[in-house]
Amino acid sequence: MADLVVEHVVKQYPTRAEPLRVLRDASLELALGQSLAIVGPSGSGKSTLLHVIGTLDPPTAGSVVLEQNNPYTLSEPELAHFRNRHIGFIFQDHHLLPQLTVMENVLIPVLAEGAPAAADRDRARDLLTRVGLQERLGHRPAELSGGERGRVAVARALIRAPKLLLADEPTGNLDQTNAMMIGRLLIELQQQEGAMLIVVTHSPALAELLDQRLQLDNGSLKAAA
Repeated sequence: MADLVVEHVVKQYPTRAEPLRVLRDASLELALGQSLAIVGPSGSGKSTLLHVIGTLDPPTAGSVVLEQNNPYTLSEPELAHFRNRHIGFIFQDHHLLPQLTVMENVLIPVLAEGAPAAADRDRARDLLTRVGLQERLGHRPAELSGGERGRVAVARALIRAPKLLLADEPTGNLDQTNAMMIGRLLIELQQQEGAMLIVVTHSPALAELLDQRLQLDNGSLKAAA
């Protein structure tokens, strides 16, 4: 049975003329431990679909069910809590806070709901060791390379042990060597954690690393060529 079910998602935005329909009928299923790449040209709606799946932007029609929960039936505070506990995000620009250390950046999802416990700090330290940054815990983002900042973002996404990882062009700002390193590291950790992973990417090489590949075409998903 699928742990993530996205059914017939439509997303449109009002304009002064007719509504702008970005997603027309997007459906997918994924089980724990599986990974999926979503490819397609710029402007095809890939990031929009990721935002809908990640509960950042509600669909106009259709449904998203994660582990038998429909998050869009929750109140805003409940939805924020659900998102923080069940979904990890990795963005192209990483969105690390410059004034915080590496350790503090990884703990941001925990800090959103209160002071971190000793177990949270232990997990952050373990994740940073697993991504090879055990010597950088007290450094700030400006002191890191682009590849190192990417690794911090991966660790931060995993801090709450989410069941679903969503990555939006996670290697888009990296050179080819660092891009493939981050891609392989992300997949390795996703498999170790038993989570689901969806990656939006323009990189055929990165897409090939994932279990499945779908192309977003005219607002709908189909098997990638």
